[in-house]
Amino acid sequence: MTTAYPDTRLLINNEWQDASDGKTIDVLNPATGKPIGKVAHATKKDMDRALEAAQAGFLVWRATPAIERANTMRRAAALLRERAEQIGRLLTQEQGKPFAEAKGEVLAGAGIIEWFADEGLRVYGRIVPARVPNVQQLVIKEPVGPIAAFTPWNFPVNQVVRKLGAALGTGCSFLLKAPEETPASPAALLQCFVDAGLPKGVLGLLFGSPAEISEYLIPHPIIRKVTFTGSTAVGKQLAALAGSHMKRVTMELGGHAPVIVAEDADVELAVKATAAAKFRNAGQVCISPTRFLVHADVKDAFVSAFVKHAESLKLGDGLSDGTTLGPLANARRLTAMAQVVEDAAAKGAKVATGGARVGSEGNFFAPTILADVPMNASVFNDEPFGPIAAIRSFTKLEDAITEANRLPFGLAAYAYTRAYKNVQLLSNQIEAGMVWINQAATPTAEFPFGGVKDSGYGSEGGPEAMEAYLNSKAVSITAV
Repeated sequence: MTTAYPDTRLLINNEWQDASDGKTIDVLNPATGKPIGKVAHATKKDMDRALEAAQAGFLVWRATPAIERANTMRRAAALLRERAEQIGRLLTQEQGKPFAEAKGEVLAGAGIIEWFADEGLRVYGRIVPARVPNVQQLVIKEPVGPIAAFTPWNFPVNQVVRKLGAALGTGCSFLLKAPEETPASPAALLQCFVDAGLPKGVLGLLFGSPAEISEYLIPHPIIRKVTFTGSTAVGKQLAALAGSHMKRVTMELGGHAPVIVAEDADVELAVKATAAAKFRNAGQVCISPTRFLVHADVKDAFVSAFVKHAESLKLGDGLSDGTTLGPLANARRLTAMAQVVEDAAAKGAKVATGGARVGSEGNFFAPTILADVPMNASVFNDEPFGPIAAIRSFTKLEDAITEANRLPFGLAAYAYTRAYKNVQLLSNQIEAGMVWINQAATPTAEFPFGGVKDSGYGSEGGPEAMEAYLNSKAVSITAV
């Protein structure tokens, strides 16, 4: 069954609208490379209307009791669960990932919304004992204001709800610039909130020229905070623009996650956990395990098992039965993957499996394992963001940690070992915002999600995520 793919419009004041000049952009199915729909392209006039709506919506939403905000968010989450299959099919058509992954992303999004709905009930101020009699000192937590959010195409629902949940839970309004490549699933997500009774203006949705929209929204006086998920290069530009206007930012940027497999590791566990994670969403995941540092004594066994897993995957249209690996999201990724493999092979790496495009229609690239990869290969220095795993060996754990920390990225890292002393060493010395040991990634709503160094700053999980959307106001009152 295929859900009919709709044309996507702008959301302003809870109404779906065409762009003021009628301009649209084609949306392509990455499994075929053919257009499946259109998305509205916002003008400055549309942005002005969306900003005015966001300001009006903020004044209403901030004054709404936290329990009512939570109830509305929970109603939206319930609708998202009811519509998970339909939205998942839209997501697969526009993004390419297998339907099971797409539906799972939608259902996980509902859980994230519910967690932030409840966390919004726990936004507390405090009373500070005064130094003199007859004075009461309060710290009041207030929503920072309307939010400008910029989200990527790799997780069109998940990357929105992490930002949206914290914003709505604290009382902020939320103006979203979602990806033009994958517009229908975030639009369907926002429709759940409209249908749940969210007041007008609290949510807005724009599409168009990313540079034009960011350059207009970020400096605008209505916008009080910026949140972005995407590449480090673009993130630095947007953070600099926000900083020049004294806007608060949360940045979840690129990664290049190392995987350290120690001499005493459970190799079967390491392969099972990391191989599944590596090829999830065709490797187009910011926390995807990418640089595999495997002890020399277990390297051959690890590579052999990893290749076996890669060759067991079924490549195909995400809506076809049995598909476990879908196409890359766009044709640009095909070119990038070919360049990564060519560079590694030219520098001495062995292509253990895969390494090439599959077929002539759609953006299919074979799951690829590169072994004995030299340090100067691009795949060991620049995030490939695709279904490519690069493996090299080490003999001393300290050297592997040094290599893991060598790059400016610090988003996620993984390690496998049975020794507690190694666990302590890895936990303390790996420079990353998230470290998973002897397990796959578990980025739950209640757990901090974010990076260090060039991978950004701020969190999109746990109570830490709420703080970025709140101001602390000190109030001191003298009784007279």
